[in-house]
Amino acid sequence: MIVYALTQGKKRYVQLKQEIVGVSPKMLIQNLRNLERYGLVEREVYLSVPPRVEYSLTPLGASLMEPLAILGEWAYRHITDVKTAMEHYDRNPETSDYWQPK
Repeated sequence: MIVYALTQGKKRYVQLKQEIVGVSPKMLIQNLRNLERYGLVEREVYLSVPPRVEYSLTPLGASLMEPLAILGEWAYRHITDVKTAMEHYDRNPETSDYWQPK
C-alpha cells in the first residue's frame, strides 16, 4: 500500500498516514524503513525548522508499478470470490478445506 501511494509522487509521512487507512504509526514507520532498506523507497530530509521528510520511490521501487497494476486488476475482478471464501472460512474454520468459487 505504501508503494502504491508513492506511485503518485513524493509524500510526507502525514500524507501517507492519511492515505493508508488503519495503519498504526509504528507499522508505517517500520514498513517505510524496511522499504528504504530494500532499496524501494528513498527518504529525503530537508533541513528546516521543523525538519521536513519526504518519501519517494527509487527506480527499483518504480519498477513495481506495472506488477502492482496487474495485481490491482486481479483483486478488482476477484474481490467477490475472496469475500465469499472468507465468509465460508469464518463460518467453518475447523472444517473448512480449500474452497473454490463456482
